[in-house]
Amino acid sequence: MVLDLPPAPQLSARFSPDATGELLVDGTREEFVEESTERVREAVLGRVTEIAAQAGRAVQLTVSDEEGDWLLAVQPDGTIGGEEAVSADHQPVSSLSAPGLPSAGISAPPLLTPGEPLTRTTVARESFLQSERPSRPDRARRGVRGAFARVGVPIGPSAAEQQERAELDAVSRHWAGPRTIAIVNGKGGANKTPTTALLSAVFGRNGGSGVLAWDNNETRGTLGWRTEKGEHDATVQSLLPATDQLMSAEARTADIGHFVHHQNADKYDVLRSNPTMLATEQRISSADFDRLHAMATKFYRLVIIDSGNDESAERWLRMIDHTDQLVIATTALGEHAEAGALLLEALQQRDANAARLARDAVVIVSQSERTGPASEVRRVAAGFEPLARRAVTIPFDPEMHGGRLSFESLAPRTRRAWLHAAAAVAEGL
Repeated sequence: MVLDLPPAPQLSARFSPDATGELLVDGTREEFVEESTERVREAVLGRVTEIAAQAGRAVQLTVSDEEGDWLLAVQPDGTIGGEEAVSADHQPVSSLSAPGLPSAGISAPPLLTPGEPLTRTTVARESFLQSERPSRPDRARRGVRGAFARVGVPIGPSAAEQQERAELDAVSRHWAGPRTIAIVNGKGGANKTPTTALLSAVFGRNGGSGVLAWDNNETRGTLGWRTEKGEHDATVQSLLPATDQLMSAEARTADIGHFVHHQNADKYDVLRSNPTMLATEQRISSADFDRLHAMATKFYRLVIIDSGNDESAERWLRMIDHTDQLVIATTALGEHAEAGALLLEALQQRDANAARLARDAVVIVSQSERTGPASEVRRVAAGFEPLARRAVTIPFDPEMHGGRLSFESLAPRTRRAWLHAAAAVAEGL
C-alpha cells in the first residue's frame, strides 16, 4: 500500500534578542512573543513538532544565525537531531533494557541455587577506579546554537566557538616554571603599554592570577598612569632596596603587595616606574635587573615587561637575556612598523638567544586610527610574516586610546582579538 502523505512544508525560523521570533511555514509568517528567548525557542519547536505530526514524518527546520544557515530534523514525536532523519524503527532509550539487566518479563537467575555450597571460584575483580564516566556530547554554548543546546537540542559548537575554546584553554594553562614576555619596539607610541596591560589582563583573568606587568621604562613610563593604583605609591625604585628581604626564606607571598598595584577586575599586578623622575635618577644596572627579575619570578608565574624605548639601556638588554617570548607591538603607521622590523633584524645579529627570540616573535598590529582602513593593518601584519612566527591584528577601539585600560570596557570584537593575540603568544611558552 502506498501512503498518500502531504508534501513536507518549507520551514525556517529566526529569533531576536528581545524575546520575539518568527517561523515561516511555506512562506507564511507566524510570530512568537514570550517572556524569554528560551521560551520563544520552545514555542517554535513545539509548533514545528505539530507540523511534523500533521505531515506524518520528520520535517527540516532551517535556522539562521550570524554564521550562516543550518538544519535541524524534527520528528513527529518531538525528537530533534541533525540533518539526517532518524529511522522509523528507532526506539527511545527508555524502552530498552539497561545493559547487564534482564529484559522485561524474563526472570533473572537466582544468586544461589538451593543446596549449592557457599564456596565460589575466585575471579579477578575489576577495579572500580578504572571505570570512567562516559563523556557527554559536546554542545554549543554561544549564539543561537548555544540557546538551542540549553533547551535540549543536541547541537555542537561552530568552528568559531571551537577555536575560541581552544584559545581560552591556551591562555589558561600554567607552565612548569615561570615565563617572561617582553613587549618591545624602539619607537614611542607604538602601543607597547596597551599591549602589556591587555595581554596581562587576558592571562590574568583566565589563568587564575600570578601575572605581573612590569614597567621597565626609565624614560617616563606610563604603565602606572594607564592602570589602577593601589593604596601606596611604590615603584621599581621602592622595590629594589627590598629585594634581598623578599628573596629570604622568611618572606611571605603577600609581602609583595607593598610594592605592586593590583588590578581588581583584570586580576594582574603592576610594577610601576616613576614617570616624574628623570631617566638619570632611575637607571637600573644589569645586576639590579637580575635581582628584580629573580624576585618577580619567585612571586609570579608570568612576567610581562613593557620594555621602554631605549634599546641601548642596560635594563633593556638584560631584559632580552631573560625573555622567553618576544612580542613586537606596533600600529599600522609606517614609522612604528619599520622600527619593529629593524629591531627584529638587529636581534637576528646579536647572539643565538636573541636570534631565536626574533624568529619566534609574535607581532601585534593595532589599528590606531578610527578612520584608518582595516586593510592597511592586515597589510602591515602580512609584511611581518617572513620575519616572525605569527602576526595578528587588533581593531580600532577608543577605549585603548587614553585613560585607564580595562579589558571589560573594550568592544566584544576587540576582546576577542586580544584573546587571539594572547593565544598566539602562549604558543611560544
